[in-house]
Amino acid sequence: MKRIILAALLAIAPLAAFAQDNQEDKDWPRFSYYEAKNAAQKEAVESGSKAKPVAVLFGDSITRNWVRCDAEWLDAHNFVGRGIGGQTTMHMLSRFRPDVIELEPEYVVILAGINDIARNNGYIKVEHIFGNLVSMVELARFNGIKPVMCTVLPAREIGWRLRVGDPRPSIDSLNTLIRGYAAQNNIPLAEYHDAMQTPDGALKPDFETDAVHPNLAGYKVMEKVLLETLGKNE
Repeated sequence: MKRIILAALLAIAPLAAFAQDNQEDKDWPRFSYYEAKNAAQKEAVESGSKAKPVAVLFGDSITRNWVRCDAEWLDAHNFVGRGIGGQTTMHMLSRFRPDVIELEPEYVVILAGINDIARNNGYIKVEHIFGNLVSMVELARFNGIKPVMCTVLPAREIGWRLRVGDPRPSIDSLNTLIRGYAAQNNIPLAEYHDAMQTPDGALKPDFETDAVHPNLAGYKVMEKVLLETLGKNE
């Protein structure tokens, strides 16, 4: 009897694993996350009840939380948030068309890289993180959207992935590449890192909810930097 039960369990196990894999693999880039909002945005623009976005803020949880912390500020400037927590630059590159290009904004503000450094999707070299950012810039320009690059925010550690060690050297290396490319290609640069760091390269305590994510005071600093970068006043 025990042998029959064991054989049955062994037969079922691969099917259960297959079902679990299918669930986990479903919509890897999270196309569905903003699908309804994108449809409503485009419908409102087509009906004339809303203008096309001045800017899409495109990123990960830092951008997603911006909308949660200060949605009124974004609405006041006709900025649309399209951040998804945990996403790497490869996730973002995959969903760039539906969440940016098809919304036809004047600008796209690209803030990403910390989740790549955290190895959320496995190990990736800084040069390849940068390459994904450049691909987004090129896609934006090809489609008549003005790209804005952003330096990665300072962080003394990555709480959910402490085993990767001190992220500051990788953040500095990536930001050096971002700054150089933006300067060489005449791309506006939102210098968040320098505006928010302590002398040792961490996020200032007054601006953090944890070592990676800013609080409302931090977003207020970022808002000032972004408006100055775009040449806009409050």
